[in-house]
Amino acid sequence: MIMRIVCLVTGYLFGLFQTSYIYGKMFGIDIREHGSGNAGTTNMMRTMGVKAGLITFFGDVMKTIAAVCVCLAIFYRSDVNPEMLQLIKIYAATGTILGHNYPFYLGFRGGKGIACTAAMIITLDPTMVAIGLVIFFGIFFTTHYVSLGSICLYISFFIETVIMGCLNYGMFKSITPRIAIECDIVVALLAAMALYRHRQNIVRLVTHTEKKTYLSKKNKESEGERQG
Repeated sequence: MIMRIVCLVTGYLFGLFQTSYIYGKMFGIDIREHGSGNAGTTNMMRTMGVKAGLITFFGDVMKTIAAVCVCLAIFYRSDVNPEMLQLIKIYAATGTILGHNYPFYLGFRGGKGIACTAAMIITLDPTMVAIGLVIFFGIFFTTHYVSLGSICLYISFFIETVIMGCLNYGMFKSITPRIAIECDIVVALLAAMALYRHRQNIVRLVTHTEKKTYLSKKNKESEGERQG
């Protein structure tokens, strides 16, 4: 229990590094007062450009990986049980997502944790990374809805976690059923939080009023020509 608490707290502290907020302030703006009001990659890209969006994504990914590495350094021993290493990664990344989504010094108004979740998946299992890339970018380049890709990424993450746990595959190799179930519960809670954070996006997707995102002006013009 102590390990879980330490990892959550450590992760939360790393999550407080709000890349989009800090980067925006460097240019005299509070990103939460522009666009969708979300302190994340997509809003940065729409408000300040692709470069700002990529910097935000990279910063949020790296803070999650850093939190995981620090927690592994704290608890790693040569005789540590492999399943505990996976728990350390999951709880450290979960803490980072919570810190990113609910930073206390910003009135608990942060992002939606998708970049942090991507980093979490990177630290856990390469198979999940490959599947996640196909799902997210397949949906994004087909629909240009970042929110839809993010939602599907989280749902697939949960499904993969459950299936891998049942098959004792990948990150769940040599992990006991009890720990596998604990991992399923944590990911399920994260997925539920992600859906809640995307509740307005879901409404706009259903009503066909969700804003599309394009990586270049050329792609946007091409899309407009096809619709015309």
